[in-house]
Amino acid sequence: MTDPIHYRICPLYPRAHRFAVSVTVAEPDPEGQVFSLPAWIPGSYMIREFARNIVSIRAEADGKAVALEKLDKHSWRAARVPAGRALTLHYEVYAWDLSVRAAHLDHTHAFFNGTSVFLKVHGHSARPCTVDIQPPVDERLRDWRVITALPRASGRGAAKAYGFGLYRAADYDELIDHPVEMGRFTLGSFQVGEVVHDVALTGRHDCDMVRLTADLKRICAWQVDLFGAPAPMDYYAFLVMIVGDGYGGLEHRASTALLASRADLPYAGMKAMTKGYRQFLGLCSHEYFHTWNVKRIKPAAFTPYDLAAENYTRLLWAFEGFTSYYDDLALVRSGVIEVDDYLALIGQTLSNVLRTPGRRRQSVAESSFDAWIKYYRQDENAPNAIVSYYAKGALVALALDLQLRAASAGQKSLDDVMRLLWQHYGQTGIGVPEDGIFAAVAQIGGTSLARWLRRAVEGTDDLPLARLLKPFGIVCTAEPASTAPWLGAKLAVDGEPRLVHVYDDGPAQRAGLSAGDVLVALDGLKVDARGLDAMLARRRPGERIELYAFRRDELLRFELELATPPADQISLKPAAKASAAARRLRRGWLGR
Repeated sequence: MTDPIHYRICPLYPRAHRFAVSVTVAEPDPEGQVFSLPAWIPGSYMIREFARNIVSIRAEADGKAVALEKLDKHSWRAARVPAGRALTLHYEVYAWDLSVRAAHLDHTHAFFNGTSVFLKVHGHSARPCTVDIQPPVDERLRDWRVITALPRASGRGAAKAYGFGLYRAADYDELIDHPVEMGRFTLGSFQVGEVVHDVALTGRHDCDMVRLTADLKRICAWQVDLFGAPAPMDYYAFLVMIVGDGYGGLEHRASTALLASRADLPYAGMKAMTKGYRQFLGLCSHEYFHTWNVKRIKPAAFTPYDLAAENYTRLLWAFEGFTSYYDDLALVRSGVIEVDDYLALIGQTLSNVLRTPGRRRQSVAESSFDAWIKYYRQDENAPNAIVSYYAKGALVALALDLQLRAASAGQKSLDDVMRLLWQHYGQTGIGVPEDGIFAAVAQIGGTSLARWLRRAVEGTDDLPLARLLKPFGIVCTAEPASTAPWLGAKLAVDGEPRLVHVYDDGPAQRAGLSAGDVLVALDGLKVDARGLDAMLARRRPGERIELYAFRRDELLRFELELATPPADQISLKPAAKASAAARRLRRGWLGR
């Protein structure tokens, strides 16, 4: 072995969901080499304790056992070995998390993020390393292929395209930023400029790959044009795991891992843009935009990442929220969806934020800082306590973009802010300071607008979007989502009529109902989850009703007064008679 650090990983026990992994250090620390596994993965801001999935671990040098001491929940130290001898750790990782954040292995495929399987070699993390990605030993799985953006090594044992073998990384950070998929995947490709983009679908599907790759090419090309060619990677891969019901994505420097429902993919002969396919394209767009905004333009708190503990920033509203704004905007600007579809998406985001009482308690700056303990660890009271820095952050971006465009007659926009951030931070590798977004906005739109932005993200007031949309010839209307009186609670979608959320100061909360209560009867009539709305539709606001519910194993009685449903269903439509100036602004904003 000639490489300073060499890893080996094999899907050795697919039916037991265990990877066999090793790491060899040519020059271990003479005082005792320390190893550790990350506690979280960049892009998903919660401590996940990946080391809990290491089910066995041992050390050796020259075939002889070396003592290994566990230092804390995710760190080990090997005993000293004689000078000139390499040290190897052998360990097994349990991989049964079908998500984009960790690792998953069975006889149908293998997937892993480096943060879940590759131990960091302390004192050597800045050194180059190689990885031998080995095939399954089961002959029935010998037709598996590999897809990853991790660069292939050169020379003897180097992996061929989509093959097993040696890959390389400049350092540990690069090693863990390239997820790997192995299995029998469907492969589609397209090119943006000089960069080949692969789309790998793992799982049963009937996807129209021609349409999918054509749509993704338009979206990706628009984003590259926004920031300016060339794209900041030599190759890009969409790794998509197809399931019956799933949704999720995680960004990486030259790829993204995605989880998608098969019903959301386009199929041959599909004419209209379905809601599910539009949502999937929005997810792809979101993760691709992160290639610039998060992976390269990143908070100073993330440069470098400390993967052993929480990394706090109040800027996720800009990094996730602005990305959430541009993900759907890229769909309409690239011509993949129509203007009416895009306006419906904005209305949906507005509605979702308005249905969150927590928006009046928590600012998006606070939401960003507390992501580790609140946003990623939501409970039954979450709607009353928090606001999404994704959703409200997207609305902040929208409000900011509209003001920049309106004040400059379309000569300036949020695009200019993003390009400025790319030049100052993304291309230099310097982290964005906590006041860096405000400074960039001040440079493009003036200090007054920067002060407005600070108030918007540090305060809890609703954004004046109806007023800001008017100069663009867009009419914003609000109406109740239902004609039935309001109960002030949300029921589980399937199964028993269980209250999932009870909203602050609503009829249910005032009557004493709580999340987890299972409704039994309304005015003496049996309640089921699907029939409750029909029962309430026969009532009027102000009427009093009697509800029986089980809390744990106790039957309780409640009296409550139904309320008028809130006007939280937002719709956006182009004005019937918009001025020429409004139409120009709208074309500049939406591209048509």
